[in-house]
Amino acid sequence: MLAKAKECWDQEQEEREAEKSRYLAERVPKLETRGLSLSALQDLCRELHAKAETVDEERYDIEAKCGLNNREIKNLKLTVLDQCGKFKRPALRRVRVSADAMLRALLGSKHNVSMDLRANLKSVKKEDSEKERPVEVGDWRKNVEAMSGMEGRKKMFDANQ
Repeated sequence: MLAKAKECWDQEQEEREAEKSRYLAERVPKLETRGLSLSALQDLCRELHAKAETVDEERYDIEAKCGLNNREIKNLKLTVLDQCGKFKRPALRRVRVSADAMLRALLGSKHNVSMDLRANLKSVKKEDSEKERPVEVGDWRKNVEAMSGMEGRKKMFDANQ
């Protein structure tokens, strides 16, 4: 199978070379410089330089158009990807793993110490914190009227001292 592929490849290479030589024979005639005078050679050189210059201009224009088209294709591909929703983030699931399970997964059989993090925390009683702060429920309008004006500011100032 590889031999067959190599034969096909060699045949394609030969065909390309033959086509290239045929194209060049059509487009580029052989130069006959023997027996030409100095002025004729100079005219021939000017002609060749003019042709080379036009070819370079065309090549530059084509390269510029190709670069522009490539940038446009790249931008269009990005917009297609954006509109297809390719950049959506997947919904992440919450995984609950205890500290012991994490250590077992990381250290394997070396893990002997148990880490119960909740055992070291202080216990807080809710009843004590609620008794410390008595909450007065009153009419808020009375408080606003009492604190408005200069008298209210004077009361606030006196209360702070």
